[in-house]
Amino acid sequence: QSFKLLGFLDVKNVPCARESVLYGSLGSLVTGLGHFLATSRVRRSCDVAVGGFICTMLGYWFYCRYNLAQQRIRQRMLKEGMKNRVLFEGSYLDPEKEQTGSERSNS
Repeated sequence: QSFKLLGFLDVKNVPCARESVLYGSLGSLVTGLGHFLATSRVRRSCDVAVGGFICTMLGYWFYCRYNLAQQRIRQRMLKEGMKNRVLFEGSYLDPEKEQTGSERSNS
């Protein structure tokens, strides 16, 4: 069962969407309640809570997507390295192969 937020954000299938919404709701609760306890103004506290939700959700969204992009880059580099290791294993291009004296003089 898929849940769409605002009709277009599929929370189940989009990476980082679920966590962003959860952290946004927590940020909304903290900022709204904190503002209400400080000022006792209900309407303004609701406005601050909505602003806290948006700021927290977008902040965590960008943070999570940045980390996800970095992780994908590292995975791609690791995959390429593993492919090259299999390709060069046992050949003279293998970086882990011990070079003898005659091979060193050739290179």
